[in-house]
Amino acid sequence: MTRRRAVGMAVLAAVAALLTACSSGSGPSGSGPSQEVPAPLAPTTAEPAGANPSASSVLVCSDEAREDITEALGVAPTAIDPPTWADHVYSCRYRYPAGSFTLSVKELSSVAETTAYMDALAQRLGSTRTEDGLGEGAFVTTNGSVVVRKDFKVLLVDDTDLPPGLGSPPITPPQTALLVARTIIGCWTGA
Repeated sequence: MTRRRAVGMAVLAAVAALLTACSSGSGPSGSGPSQEVPAPLAPTTAEPAGANPSASSVLVCSDEAREDITEALGVAPTAIDPPTWADHVYSCRYRYPAGSFTLSVKELSSVAETTAYMDALAQRLGSTRTEDGLGEGAFVTTNGSVVVRKDFKVLLVDDTDLPPGLGSPPITPPQTALLVARTIIGCWTGA
């Protein structure tokens, strides 16, 4: 098996484990499979941007996200900078010994506003390819960062300050950004 294929399989396995952890509300317990059937997710209604960040925005810098991202990457951040909230953007930086990535969520108030914001990001950051099956639309930027839309929110995983290989096994900055985006979106249960 090639190293590239092995890394790809490890990334897919980590995403599957995290999606299971997010949907059950806890991480793996080691006690075997649960006999409970999870309840279907309640339908959500997109909420317009407000004076304070939404629960899904706050999640990106929470202890839960830190644990899930650590599990996905196989390495814990040395620190997470205190989150900021300005111009309806909730953001924090995950720091590692050799680099960092920034998570930010822009909250908007309508489908048209969200679409215009996504289009502006694609113009400003460049869009090299779309990512099907991720949120309600996603793309990878020219530098490998990932942008994902869900309801009236836009998640940006900015990988520009990451080292060439992060995690265990080491993966590239674009692979890291995609894995982190999938982890966060998999845990967002509402808008």
